Amino acid sequence: MDILKKMTSQEPYVSSNFEMPHELQTTAKEICWEYNQSKPTDTKLRSRLINKLFGTSTDLTFIEPDFHCDYGFNIHSHGLAVINYNCTILDTSPVHIGAGAFIAPGVVLACSGHSMDAGERSSGIGTSSPITLEDNVWIGANSVVVGGVTIGEGSIIGAGSVVNKDIPSGVVAVGSPCRVIRKVTKKDKLSKNDPTK
Repeated sequence: MDILKKMTSQEPYVSSNFEMPHELQTTAKEICWEYNQSKPTDTKLRSRLINKLFGTSTDLTFIEPDFHCDYGFNIHSHGLAVINYNCTILDTSPVHIGAGAFIAPGVVLACSGHSMDAGERSSGIGTSSPITLEDNVWIGANSVVVGGVTIGEGSIIGAGSVVNKDIPSGVVAVGSPCRVIRKVTKKDKLSKNDPTK
């Protein structure tokens, strides 16, 4: 199978570093560099660069610099997405970001991995699996989501978590490895404590 077909598939794959499309990675790095140097007030330029970089995006895709990714074409934002400072997406497989996503500072979404065998790892043998954030997911600061993970709709990942398994919908999950601690409930609404309501 052609490497680009592997990369854009929803299936996990094994590859050699030598077969990866490095010229496409260079293009993504250049776009990220331009984005990261742009003025905060130049929203038209930023929007144009996101549309050029991502495989799918909307006018409601917002990214704070510094932002880095491997390829960009494998990142798909499907509605409002707020990606805060210093986030990295290693998109060697598709990364789907649902509508209403909040991604806090320092988050890493890493589809790519390496062989467990030291010899293979040293010779550039790696793995990749897709990542899916369903609608209304919030990922706390400095969390890592590894390849092959789906985070269910409306779930919250606590700051500093390492998410290495699927997380169901509508829950709060924290830790390393990340574990579900409870459901999100109506008691979590802040408006009940707002004296202006």
